[in-house]
Amino acid sequence: MFADSADFTVRELTLSTEKPVKAAIITIEGMCSKEVIALSILTPLLSYSFSDSSPDELLSEIKTSVLTSSEIVEFNTLQEAVMFSTSGFAVLSIDGTGRMLAIGSQGFPFRSVSEPESEVVQRGSREGFTEPLRINMTLIRRRMKNPDLVFETLTVGKESQTQLMLCYLQKSASPEILNKIRKRLNSCNLEAVLASGYLSEYLEDKGSKSIFSGVGISERPDTVCGKLSEGRIAILIDGTPAVIIVPHLFVEEFQSVDDYSNRPYYATFIRILKYLSFMIAVFLPGIYTGFAQFHPEYFPTGLLIKTSESLSQTPLPVTLEVLLITFVYEIMREAGLRIPKPLGHAVSIVGALVIGESAVSAGIISSSTLMVVATAAICSYVTSPLYPPITVLRFIYIIVGGIFGLWGIVLATAIVLINMCAKTSLGVPYMSSLAPFSLRSMRDVFIRADWKSLAKRTIRVQKFPETEDSNADEN
Repeated sequence: MFADSADFTVRELTLSTEKPVKAAIITIEGMCSKEVIALSILTPLLSYSFSDSSPDELLSEIKTSVLTSSEIVEFNTLQEAVMFSTSGFAVLSIDGTGRMLAIGSQGFPFRSVSEPESEVVQRGSREGFTEPLRINMTLIRRRMKNPDLVFETLTVGKESQTQLMLCYLQKSASPEILNKIRKRLNSCNLEAVLASGYLSEYLEDKGSKSIFSGVGISERPDTVCGKLSEGRIAILIDGTPAVIIVPHLFVEEFQSVDDYSNRPYYATFIRILKYLSFMIAVFLPGIYTGFAQFHPEYFPTGLLIKTSESLSQTPLPVTLEVLLITFVYEIMREAGLRIPKPLGHAVSIVGALVIGESAVSAGIISSSTLMVVATAAICSYVTSPLYPPITVLRFIYIIVGGIFGLWGIVLATAIVLINMCAKTSLGVPYMSSLAPFSLRSMRDVFIRADWKSLAKRTIRVQKFPETEDSNADEN
């Protein structure tokens, strides 16, 4: 199967019995630790005097009395042999038996545990998930020393054979949601699974498509542990630091670890600030375009005079002008993400000079339009997980506001809200606890109540009103 692959190695040896028995250790170079193989496998096997027995009995004796490794798995299929060997195990095969042993000897290089760049906190832990699956499991287990915490193994991807771990608390997680996740993951027909985005669409509910995602992504162990205590299920993917959390709600995009580390009054202020920033990032360019195009009477007198003077000196219609600046900004943002870091400052300088000062001085764009687009762009980074839907909605509202004015924006907003309220995440309403409304769970939506209130009763996500799954226990 591996043909002449350079990293496939077979170490043949003869076991010390009255009738010599051939054996082999199969490994993938770079995936195993040579020191562990030498000390825990080769040395015990070659120095041990075996009794004269059948190959099956020899394998059992090796498993129970010879090998010193702490992780030994017995199996009997070729598919499992491939999976274990490519996962960093040393596979021991003995001539004459259909069983094999997978011996833990992982020694592949990996990135050390470090602070995640996408979820920066001030007072929380500085540890973030890394690529190896077992390391990520350890980061969660260290924080939840509870035998109720379960890690369940799955394999997806016909070619990649990527290992997944379903992580959940048995007494908190819903059996119905667990069964849905298992069924959807087992039915995905992907050739390779290399990142969390490959599985997100399979975990979305059919009939509730939206630009908003019902799947949460996190790179922080403390965030994942907090969600597990609420009855969520985390999906760890080998080879990626991003952990999937389901079910996922809209209001969770505005929550962070720092909210629960700060005093309630300040956490509430920051949370309200996030909601306002989201509204500004989505609506401000569209409302500005609609007002300038159809409803200039809504501007205060002084602002109307300044805006009119600024717009009258530019050659482009206001709608096209806002679209153009927003589009150029997105190009610059994408360029800043993709180019090498040493060139990032150059892109920032060019953007500030070309799009900012030079374009306004030359009369190509108005200063008021530039300020509106820049304000919306800055606000969109306050809730960075929502940046993709914010960007799409921003363009939609600019076009709708430029064609239909304020009433078009109102109609588009109604359509978006209906779509969001109709969306579910594994049977749980995406807009809980706003729609359907739950007064008790509002203590952690717009405001953050103190810990004395939050600790009195834990609200399980499966117990929200009108949720399809309502069989989970509630404390």
